[in-house]
Amino acid sequence: MRAKPIEIHDLTVSYQKKPVLYGVDLEVEEGSLVGIIGPNGAGKSTLIKTIMNMITPNGGYVKIFGGNQKNGIKRIGYVPQRESVDWDFPVTVMDVVLMGRYAHTRWFRRIGKSDRRVAQACLEQVDMTAFADRQIGNLSGGQQQRVFLARALAQDSSIYLMDEPFAGVDAVTEKTIISILKNMKKEGKTVVIVHHDLATAKEYFDHLLLLNMRKVA
Repeated sequence: MRAKPIEIHDLTVSYQKKPVLYGVDLEVEEGSLVGIIGPNGAGKSTLIKTIMNMITPNGGYVKIFGGNQKNGIKRIGYVPQRESVDWDFPVTVMDVVLMGRYAHTRWFRRIGKSDRRVAQACLEQVDMTAFADRQIGNLSGGQQQRVFLARALAQDSSIYLMDEPFAGVDAVTEKTIISILKNMKKEGKTVVIVHHDLATAKEYFDHLLLLNMRKVA
């Protein structure tokens, strides 16, 4: 039996001894598009960061394809919340997308022509080719989100975790992003998204996880 892309059992996370998540159990099917919804402070972003091994849980475990979480991180592409990014950092759009290729390079090997071709193709997917040399901080919120999606695509991962990728974007960008995500699903990729708009949740996702410090549904 093939292992699940993400398996979580009895996960508990606390900040300053205050529980943020407790007793969370979750299995994510391969090739599915999953939305995580819930009120502010429900632990949605904490769950994503814990899967990414950015936060150490107080109890329970996370498995990636049935194996060690730390090793499994290499198979995950991550799109953080826009608010957590330093947009003043002097880096171009192409540089950001190329960061997604570092998982495919060995020690001391520089980014090569093949990596640049992949990055260029990813920018084309999100319709940002014309902005390749633009400073990331000079883009609109929707454009910045497209660039970070392109970076995740450049990783060519098996699993993608995205923390509110539709927040602060225009309607055209949102349609572009969901179209790309559905194509990724068709390719067998597994996508888990923190989402805030209940009106579109049923249309966008195969499965919904309702979270309020613990799994509600």
